[in-house]
Amino acid sequence: QVQLVESGGGLVQAGGSLRLSCAASGRTFIGYVMGWFRQAPGKEREFVAAISWSGISTYYGDSVKGRFTISRDNAKNTVYLQMNSLKPEDTAVYYCAAGRAYSQRRSSYDYWGQGTQVTVSS
Repeated sequence: QVQLVESGGGLVQAGGSLRLSCAASGRTFIGYVMGWFRQAPGKEREFVAAISWSGISTYYGDSVKGRFTISRDNAKNTVYLQMNSLKPEDTAVYYCAAGRAYSQRRSSYDYWGQGTQVTVSS
């Protein structure tokens, strides 16, 4: 089992920035692809970003490309999501996930955090 705990969510004005963190514990972090997803009220959970185990490869959803950056520190078992130029439509619960496949599909991820709320005011 891998336990994931997100932090860093909050309320921010449009145009502002937030950095989310996801700390992993339990079973080894080694070899896992890490992803971020988000879910707004009444909508399906949406892929945001993914990063390979090495950190060399990253992949973003079209709606966040150029504004969000995913990174990881394997020594700290932590993955980050830097969110810049935030928009009201970025408002959602953000989830961290761990899996073995480098993918934007939810089914590719085996472990999920409990989520952290991000609210962007206009």
